[in-house]
Amino acid sequence: MTARRAALAALLALCAGSAHAARTPFQIRCEDTISKTISVLSSKQNGYTINTQLSYKMLTAMKGVASRNQFVLGLTRTESRVQVGLAGQMLQDPASGYECVAPQIKVQLTYEPVKIYVGSEFPVGTCGYQEILAHEMRHMQAYMAHLPKVEKVVSAALARRFEGKPLYAPAGTARSALAFEIDSGWLPYIKAEMAKVEAVQAQIDSPAEYARLSKACGGEIQKILIKTRALR
Repeated sequence: MTARRAALAALLALCAGSAHAARTPFQIRCEDTISKTISVLSSKQNGYTINTQLSYKMLTAMKGVASRNQFVLGLTRTESRVQVGLAGQMLQDPASGYECVAPQIKVQLTYEPVKIYVGSEFPVGTCGYQEILAHEMRHMQAYMAHLPKVEKVVSAALARRFEGKPLYAPAGTARSALAFEIDSGWLPYIKAEMAKVEAVQAQIDSPAEYARLSKACGGEIQKILIKTRALR
């Protein structure tokens, strides 16, 4: 077991034991005098841009669609960012060789500016363009709607974990133990919650939706596809 893992194990074990035993003078000092544990989450949206310079064939290649009969008429792309800051007041007890810390955890969830692409074969203002753009806007809205959901879930999980109480560890190990917990546990957990939006995105790109788009605008989109395929 590494030193960081050992410190984390000691921290968790002492936290669990303190919930059932009478408080020691050091625990009283920690729990009654230092700042309470704080978990702050914030989410930020960075807007979007629309690009009409790339052909649908280029968009198909960007998405990595390999089937000869599948085409990407529009594409929505962004990247999620998760930043976690850790601070907190600390007290030490030379007699016991332990220290306590009230973690102050700040989590920021953001999306990079969303990039929406509409194939250049569909001029701005045409029915085909409007239909494809409306479809891609559904993707963007799914990303934006997901942020507050993740914020709520993660906030509740952090509250359950820390319960507004200080954590204890052998002197000199509390911060490293907390940093290890953040890096090995919380960051992967939050990123996994952010990634759940991809299931919603897959539902938007259903076969039924693709069939609807191909027949939209009185067949305008399908006619353009047939024409451009004939020119290959």
